[in-house]
Amino acid sequence: MSRRRISLRQELPLLVWLVVVWGALWQDFSPGNLLFGALLAVVVARMFYLPPVELSGRFNILYAVPFAVVFLWRVAAASFQVMYLAVARGPEVTNAVVAVPLRSHQDLMVTATGHVISLIPGSLVVEVDRSTSTLYLHGLNVEKPGGRGQTAPRSPGH
Repeated sequence: MSRRRISLRQELPLLVWLVVVWGALWQDFSPGNLLFGALLAVVVARMFYLPPVELSGRFNILYAVPFAVVFLWRVAAASFQVMYLAVARGPEVTNAVVAVPLRSHQDLMVTATGHVISLIPGSLVVEVDRSTSTLYLHGLNVEKPGGRGQTAPRSPGH
């Protein structure tokens, strides 16, 4: 079975990301190591089928910078909240798994959203229902269904 050839333009973000990961894993961003990582990335991308990641091409720095600032603020605030819950409330903290349906059905957006949420202390993506783009999140200090901003009902059959 032959597969459709992916253009270099479509494959470039994947190759760049693989090279960055290679450098981070080796903790060596020297030109020689990155060149070897680039060669390895091309070999991996050509030998193993990786579905193309279709980017919209609309990266906007005016949205990215405020997102990064708010995200870092939320990570810091959540760290202190988790510390308070662990020290002051201990075993009294109630946990819950909450279904959060996403508006986007694109795999890249669902994956990126899940990773960003998992980086925030006190939250974790337990499951992803790809057919409905629903993330199931484990959260700390959830009081009741519909309370504390948790308004998403569980989907039928789960």
